[in-house]
Amino acid sequence: MPKVDRRIRKSQEAIKSAVTELMAEKNFDDITLQDISDKADVSRGTIYLHYEDKYDLLDKLIDGHMNELSEICQSVSDLDWKESIIPWFTYLEHNYLFFSTMLASKGATQFRNRLVEYLSEDFKEEVHLSQARKSGLSEDVILQYVVMSYVGVVEWWLKNEMPHSPEVMSEQLGALIKMNLG
Repeated sequence: MPKVDRRIRKSQEAIKSAVTELMAEKNFDDITLQDISDKADVSRGTIYLHYEDKYDLLDKLIDGHMNELSEICQSVSDLDWKESIIPWFTYLEHNYLFFSTMLASKGATQFRNRLVEYLSEDFKEEVHLSQARKSGLSEDVILQYVVMSYVGVVEWWLKNEMPHSPEVMSEQLGALIKMNLG
């Protein structure tokens, strides 16, 4: 993987931070490239060097976070439920502005849909092997129940400004998932 010039990386980070901060203030559809350029303190031309438009910017921002979450999942795949969830909640905590904005913003339904889709794939094998499935429940229903519960807990945690530590959330959510899939 080629090394990215520090100035390019700095500009990209400023642009990504700017769009996230702006989305916390107003609907994504109301944000202009000029707003982003002003907030990031870069020219509109700089934005166009890296992104086709604001939608491409949002897609790449979401892709980056989804890739990070995916890497976290892969790195903890051998751990039990409770231990494997701590890094997720720690990552969400460190990127609170992005995730709270994405889950609260009307313009970011695509993020929630991507999160649901990702978790559905991630939990599919667990559901297939679960006791609940063996008791005659539909795998599709179990999967939707677990994924939507997980997303709902994450949304609640972020919307309530993270009232519990990642460790407490991991313990609570891990126990609930284990109870439902055990």
